[in-house]
Amino acid sequence: MLPVLSLLLHIYVGVRLLPELIGWPVLFGLLASSLVSSALFMPMGIGLAARLSGAGHNTARAVIWLGWAGMGLFSTLFVLTVAREVALLLAFAADAARPGMLGSAFDRNSALGVTVLGFLITLLGFSNARRTAAVIRVNVPIRNLPVALQGFQLVQISDIHIGPTIRGGYLRRIVETVNRLRPDMVAITGDLVDGSVHELAAHVSPLAELQSRHGSYFVTGNHEYYSGAHAWIAELRRLGITVLLNAHVVLSHDGALAVVAGVTDYNAGHFDPAHRSNPLAAIADAPADAGVKILLAHQPRSAAAAADAGFDLQLSGHTHGGQFMPWNFFVKMQQPFVAGLHRLRQLWVYTSRGTGYWGPPKRFGAPSEITLITLTTA
Repeated sequence: MLPVLSLLLHIYVGVRLLPELIGWPVLFGLLASSLVSSALFMPMGIGLAARLSGAGHNTARAVIWLGWAGMGLFSTLFVLTVAREVALLLAFAADAARPGMLGSAFDRNSALGVTVLGFLITLLGFSNARRTAAVIRVNVPIRNLPVALQGFQLVQISDIHIGPTIRGGYLRRIVETVNRLRPDMVAITGDLVDGSVHELAAHVSPLAELQSRHGSYFVTGNHEYYSGAHAWIAELRRLGITVLLNAHVVLSHDGALAVVAGVTDYNAGHFDPAHRSNPLAAIADAPADAGVKILLAHQPRSAAAAADAGFDLQLSGHTHGGQFMPWNFFVKMQQPFVAGLHRLRQLWVYTSRGTGYWGPPKRFGAPSEITLITLTTA
């Protein structure tokens, strides 16, 4: 059903744009070939990605690349084509009110604009997705923060999605950037992988090189449960990373205590009832005199339960900040926070836009990030 719908939508875009581009043969050919390639490889590539995950075979990876890239281009072309239809309706109404107001070239020029803009957005989005994420610096004011914890720095990385199009070299550049920051600790807030340990262990191994004063801490995201969460938990522990499954650790930092807790993904209980996300369990028996209580939770919608449990700061990901249009409109329907620092009662919630990307190698309007968070006194 979905391949048929995809084909029909591709035909719709082609019918609406291609006849207007006959006067620009190079652009006509580029759009026509791109639509044919996208219609062919998009269902094939997405299907292969779902079945093969890590996709070590070069031919399979090439098809996945073409499929995801096609999806990135087509989704933008489709949204812009629909926007053009609205503009054409408005133009028709304007012309009815004042004949000749816009001229006969509006159809042709608007089709040209949609096509050129679609390709430019996709190329820029590809560049944004494939570059190493920039460092974003965020200060979080904590009430009654002990002097010893003022200036405590942690680096958050999230949603890297190592898999068919993100490999070990991409992760190694992230690790090198994190290490240059010399943080007190590193938080990895889920959706690290899209594939099995067998397929991707070598590509995840650079995480063992992360350096910080108090170590690296990981919580599961929903994609870990699609990829064999229990095997990945064991593998990350083998790499020296502490995995927090509704649990916490107590860090002693220059004489002050900091609680760092982590919960399993918000929906983890659907995959394993023993992994049901539970912020209260994560903080149980934590020292009452801790200067700050930090929760790592993949999805921002854990925030209400985190506030009830008494945490000061929650670090989340999952949303990708929308990654690119039109997906940014849908994220708001599912999550209370899309990106950045927000307040829920006494709880601060920071939502990362993610350090990698999922699916189409494309980011537009939602750049990836490596987040350096500094605790300050309120």
